[in-house]
Formats: sequence, C-alpha cells, structure tokens
Amino acid sequence: MRFVFAMLLLACSADAAIKGWPKEIREIKYRSAADDTDQPALHFAPKAKEARPLLVGLHSWSSDYRQANTSYGLWVVKQGWHFIHPNFRGRNRTPQAMGSELAVQDILSAVAWARKQGNVDANRIYVIGASGGGYASLLMAGRAPELWAGVSAWVPISDLVKWHAETSKRKLRYAGEIEAAIGGKPLPGTPEHADALKRSAITYIARARGVNLDINAGITDGHNGSVPISHSLEAFNALAAPKDRLSAALIGEFVKTAKVPEVLRKEAVADASYGRKSVLFRRKSGAARVTIFQGGHEIIPEAGLQWLAKQTRNEQDARPEK
Repeated sequence: MRFVFAMLLLACSADAAIKGWPKEIREIKYRSAADDTDQPALHFAPKAKEARPLLVGLHSWSSDYRQANTSYGLWVVKQGWHFIHPNFRGRNRTPQAMGSELAVQDILSAVAWARKQGNVDANRIYVIGASGGGYASLLMAGRAPELWAGVSAWVPISDLVKWHAETSKRKLRYAGEIEAAIGGKPLPGTPEHADALKRSAITYIARARGVNLDINAGITDGHNGSVPISHSLEAFNALAAPKDRLSAALIGEFVKTAKVPEVLRKEAVADASYGRKSVLFRRKSGAARVTIFQGGHEIIPEAGLQWLAKQTRNEQDARPEK
C-alpha cells in the first residue's frame, strides 16, 4: 500500500510539473553549486548520440520553472536538442531570486548538469527568455559570456534601479517586489541601490561584446506593457560601437511616442520569422542586434529560436568571466 501511495504521489507531482509541456519533457532535480542544494528544473535529452545543441529556457518575472513555455518544449523535441528550464529561485520577489548570486549559479549549475546527461555541443549552447526571463538572459550574457553561442532576450529589464522608478510611478506591483528582494527602496547612496545595480544586467552587459546577442522589444511595451523599450535600446548601446549607438533623444522619442523616430524608419526590415509582427526597426553592431517589432510585452518564440539555431560559438572566441 505504501508503495502504491508513493507511486501515486510521484505521478501527480510529475503531471503537475509538466502541465502544458510535451510529454517528453521531464521534471528533474540537480545540485546547485551555489549552496549545495537540490534545485528543480524541466529537462529533455534527445536519443541522438552525436553532439546536439542545448537550449536553456528562462521563466518570466512572476513565474517559476513550471511556467508553460510550450514553444520551447515543442522546438527541442522536434529538433532533437537538449533542454533545461531551471527555477533559479522562482518568482522575482525574494532576496534569493531576482539576479542574485544564488540565481546566477543555479543557471550555470543547470547547464553543467544538462551537459552531463548527453552529448551536448559545447559550441551551441543557447539561452532564451522573455520579460523577467529576458532580464535573466541579458544578465547571464554578461555574467558568463564564455558559455553562450547565442542569447535571445525579449522585452527585457536591463536596469532594476530604473525599472523600480518607472513601476513606482505607474503604481505597478513590480516596484514592491524589487524592494522585497533587496530590502528597501534603491535610493542613491544606499545599500539597496548598490544591491539593485549588482543584480542588474546593465552592470555586466558590456562584457558580452562578441557574444551573439539578440535583443527584442515590442514598440508599445511600457505603454500597454510593463517594460519601456529603453531597457532594450540601452542594453544594445552598451554593446554597440560608438557609431552605432542611439542617442538619448532618439531613445526618449521611441519611449514617449511608441513609434520609431522618422529618421530611423529606413531601418525597418522584412523578417518572415516574426510572422504577422512587422519589424519596424533593426540595428546591428558587431555580434549584437536590437529589433523593435509591432507588438507589446511579448515574445515571438519562433523568431528567437530560428535565430538561435543559426548561431555557433567558436572556441577561440571564448572570454573568461571577469
């Protein structure tokens, strides 16, 4: 009887964890080097013996590893990629989450664990996420630039101090969640301010120059969504050559009008991977690109995944973390 009961509990737990995912995706636990604890994740390993890419999917701000990022699951099963979808301490409202050292190491440990489960192509390890997952993707680009063949960040938060001010002004709950994570308001000169900057992607993103980096934002985000597109444009600026950077005035016009400034409209492109969402503006500089599309606070998974599939990291390009 005990055995049957235990098996029923295990089955219920597995079903709950993989709701909304292909049946091939399984819940696992791996050991995080951050604090030697077992951390949950969703995982898939293809049966192929040859080296295959690894996709790291990162959940959004208010979710955890159980978030139904179904498109990622369908893609990896169809393409025969390795996959890990870690928790990295869950929702961004505790000191342990929101870009903490624990969360960063959880993601790195998840990658290390996944690489031991099958033949992962070390030159094709990718990370993708939207909103809070886009923030975490940008953060990981800067924290471990030597690891990634491609980083696809959608509607990301790049600066937590700035976003706290923006969400406070709009009376959105995210300001309070930032305060809960860092212990108070990130006012200049306070430990909370320093902590928010330490957890911010913008602090490290320049280290990711040379990493294939794809930053995307919907033109109306910040109006009908929670993250102004300045976060994406300023992250791009931190990676771009001086001649390719956008001025503060142009970024301000993007944000205020929810339109591409007239002087930049010639930089629209056709990109079928975005489906019905027109690409209104795209600029590249080195290995980085930024795309502003007709949309809001959202991800177009097919566009991100198709772009990642084209990226390869050359071993001679690896940069040690500083």
